[in-house]
Amino acid sequence: MKTVITSTGNSTDSPFDLRFGRAAHYCILDADTNETTFIENEYANAQGGAGTKAAEKMVELGVKRVISGDFGPKAKELLERFKIQMVVLNGEDKTVQEIINTLKAN
Repeated sequence: MKTVITSTGNSTDSPFDLRFGRAAHYCILDADTNETTFIENEYANAQGGAGTKAAEKMVELGVKRVISGDFGPKAKELLERFKIQMVVLNGEDKTVQEIINTLKAN
């Protein structure tokens, strides 16, 4: 199962990004292989529709769960339609690695 964690940078030491559509990067954690990869969010600076385009990217990547701080209404609707679980972490001052460690512990 693939999980995406929104990130401010492209390493597991990077801080968690509270924004979904405007996150700088996405950390893709593959639970089957235990590998993490990072992709840059090409829509972070889009004029509009960043959340929707980011949600479409999640579908394209085959993601089953997204961990972020906030999801806009259009992104939420699209993720729900494709049965992608949304996990909201509010005000989390954590690194991507700390979130990964929490996931692995559960």
